[in-house]
Amino acid sequence: MLILQNITYTLPNRDLLFSNISLTLNPQDKIALIGKNGVGKSTLLRLINCEVFPIEGKLHLEAHPYYLPQVYGQFNHLTIAEALGVKERLAAFHAILAGDGSEENYAMLDDDWTIEERCEAALNYWQLTDLQLDQKLETLSGGQKTRVLLAGISIHEPLLVLMDEPSNHLDTAGRELLYQFIQSTSSSLLIVSHDRKLLNHLPVICEMKKDGITTYGGNYDFYREQKEIELKALNQDVQNKEVSLRKARKKKRETKERQQKLDSRGKKKHLKSGTPRIMMNKLKNDAENTSSKLKNLHNKKIDNISQELRDLRASLPEIDKMKFGFEDSALHRGKVLLEAEGINFNYGKESIWEEDLSFHLLSGQRLALKGLNGSGKTTLIKLILGDFDTQIGKLKRGINRSVYIDQDYSLLDNSLKLYEQAQAFNTSHLQEHEVKIRLSRFLFGKEDWDKSCSALSGGERMRLILCCLTLSKQAPDLIVLDEPTNNLDIQNIEILTKAINQYKGTLLVVSHDERFLEEINIESEIVLT
Repeated sequence: MLILQNITYTLPNRDLLFSNISLTLNPQDKIALIGKNGVGKSTLLRLINCEVFPIEGKLHLEAHPYYLPQVYGQFNHLTIAEALGVKERLAAFHAILAGDGSEENYAMLDDDWTIEERCEAALNYWQLTDLQLDQKLETLSGGQKTRVLLAGISIHEPLLVLMDEPSNHLDTAGRELLYQFIQSTSSSLLIVSHDRKLLNHLPVICEMKKDGITTYGGNYDFYREQKEIELKALNQDVQNKEVSLRKARKKKRETKERQQKLDSRGKKKHLKSGTPRIMMNKLKNDAENTSSKLKNLHNKKIDNISQELRDLRASLPEIDKMKFGFEDSALHRGKVLLEAEGINFNYGKESIWEEDLSFHLLSGQRLALKGLNGSGKTTLIKLILGDFDTQIGKLKRGINRSVYIDQDYSLLDNSLKLYEQAQAFNTSHLQEHEVKIRLSRFLFGKEDWDKSCSALSGGERMRLILCCLTLSKQAPDLIVLDEPTNNLDIQNIEILTKAINQYKGTLLVVSHDERFLEEINIESEIVLT
């Protein structure tokens, strides 16, 4: 079905993106492709779809793939029928039914007499019955666009399907439909995703790095178990190498001390025996040469062990190198931060929610805010944060400080450099070296401090915001996270999870990532209808 052999790809500026990429996809195989952001996963899918081409290696493709990209803006000017590639065929079908049996219409239809039936069934499956095929994609939400393109798989019934982050814009119901489809389809699948629930529906995980792909013969949970085994072995290797380094340094000291004692003893012996000065000088030079050789041997051994230890430590996952620390001293668990009594909000003459909302937020609570697209989640967040005034009901706020972290991490100022941005949050008035130590804890080394915030990846922007929060005088009473995992790779999701679990204040999260919600210990939810 698909064979990649030693594929190498360079960017337009000739920088190497990846090399030695090999992968085989057989009929009905279902494979997940994971890896850090920037490693080239999306580019590899485009390469398989023959949109870009490698500079080395071989690509063997037995079927034209159906490709579901991560971004859909390029389709906004198209109708649904055009985006699905069925407009001309449907037009020919209806023309023939209307009596126009021209050769052109029959050639365009190509005996595909079930085309309209398949379109209807596909749209029904993806719960798009309210859409019309002549409707422009620019009128649809992100989730609807995703469902439309997923419907194309059922319509065209391709042998090979490529998907790039297909669950990103889907709500919970849409994700469940996607998981069911993955289980039931007979098409071969190659899916790039960080959705760990989706990854558990795929029987093979392939981890992509710059210099190759490692295959794990199991789903995501199996992959995590194997990575834990690898990590334990790596940590053991680090510990063993640290022991070897200590022993080598001790051996060097002992050898030096022993040689000094021997030299001193020999010198005294020769002085007593009246050895001529010329012979004494020769013996001294011989002893110094011997000491120098021994020293060089020990130094070489120590240098080799030190380099091996540095290489091993560099192989450790970045999350294991990070240190977190939020100042939570001003947070008082159980304090009432917000009370809502029968609140609602009007856009025009109609209220956004069918029923008025009543709830309260306590310090230390962890809540999920759920609801379909258009249910008013963003409006409620703005009411809670004080950006909107309540039009109906009463809303009492006792929040001293809140932080809203959206999908684009717009808390960051793109005109600032990384170190300047950190200083903007430095209300604790930490010294320059202390700020730079905090940045280093969040994996921003000296080479990163002058980078523009606009040049940071999603994962880097998230880490910078977490770092900035630790620079503030005190932790916020409330942190609101709006789809925080959408633009993150798995490693950065794990970093975010670890950081959030160390925060003791109130957490309000909008997310369709059920596994993330479980791992940050969400206690209750507000559901909007």
